[in-house]
Amino acid sequence: MKNWAGNLEYSAASVERPESVEELAELVGSAQRVKALGSRHCFNDVADTDGLQVVLDRPAGSVEVDSERRVARVPGGITYGDLGLALEREGFALHNMASLPHISVAGAVQTGTHGSGISNPALASAVKAVEFVRASGEVERLEEGDGDEFLGSVVGLGALGIVTALELAVEPTYKVRQQVFEDLPWETVLADYDAVAGDGYSVSLFTDYAGDTVPQVWRKVRLDSEPGPAPSSFFGARPATRARHPLPEMDAVNCTQQLDVPGPWLDRLPHFRHEFTPSAGDELQTEYLLPRSSAAEALQAVRGLAGRLAPLLFVSEVRTIAADEFWLSPSYRQDSVALHFTWRPMQSEVEAFLPELEAAIAPFAARPHWGKLFTVPSADLAVLYPRFADFRELVAKRDPDGKFRNAYLDRILA
Repeated sequence: MKNWAGNLEYSAASVERPESVEELAELVGSAQRVKALGSRHCFNDVADTDGLQVVLDRPAGSVEVDSERRVARVPGGITYGDLGLALEREGFALHNMASLPHISVAGAVQTGTHGSGISNPALASAVKAVEFVRASGEVERLEEGDGDEFLGSVVGLGALGIVTALELAVEPTYKVRQQVFEDLPWETVLADYDAVAGDGYSVSLFTDYAGDTVPQVWRKVRLDSEPGPAPSSFFGARPATRARHPLPEMDAVNCTQQLDVPGPWLDRLPHFRHEFTPSAGDELQTEYLLPRSSAAEALQAVRGLAGRLAPLLFVSEVRTIAADEFWLSPSYRQDSVALHFTWRPMQSEVEAFLPELEAAIAPFAARPHWGKLFTVPSADLAVLYPRFADFRELVAKRDPDGKFRNAYLDRILA
């Protein structure tokens, strides 16, 4: 059994697919070591185990919308694509989505995954309550009002229990337009990154860091804030005349609709269509989040590595995320810029290069995405996250026997 990208083969001694929370609780209670798998869209061993692997691809329960409270109770194993369809049928929406709608809600929240937009915090910010199966097999619920333990558990790396359900904040459905622009001058980006990144509900730059221009800008706007007309340029970049894929040589057929055509939020905020389900991704991924105030300097530092990046890189995406309060969120208490790298399937070469890349952006306190490839040591992570020691204590309290531990957590929490 491998992950989505095929770069990791799981090492579990046994695999179960529970069809109910009760069955899951019984499995967890009797296991010595156990980890959960959702959509398997992590590129490292965060979800691996040498014990029991529970695969949550049969989500227990349905989406239940409380329209008065504006929350939706959702099974942890559901994908954002399926959740979006269910919410849209009820006339509701999420504040944001990641670029790929095929990832599971629990996995995305636990690893601090995000979408884009200066005013849009990470996906975990929608969480109002979370339900876990704890190491004992008991089911427990944490709510927003529970304070520190809630803030330490929502982005929890699977260390505190297996997420079975969440309550997410929702809002009335809305429509989004998406337009791609080409050849944005780097000079403009570096002169006022905030202006570029803030000109839209969600703005993404796709680049290889070479040359004088950013090849593609994906700009998404809500119709309720910008009904039209479409801009004829974007800070000197021209509008694309055909649908584009982030990789110039790829067909855009599996990308969400562009060319400024309005559509439901769930069909525009992601970059890729839900109906094109990927079975594998012949790529690797790395991402670092750092203070948005350091964006121009960090981008310049990475541009200095363009020649070294070229043999390894498919494309890099630059996005923004608003601050949140979750202890291990890469956006913890900082408005962030995210530098995302989609690598060619050359794992040994990529891993050999990562320390050089990390050294270049280390002066900007870059925090790695927990579900992607990185080499930042535990001692440096503890400095990057002010509540890291508190998280260690919370893990020791909630899982004293290490039932949810694995090689990944042993490295992180060392």
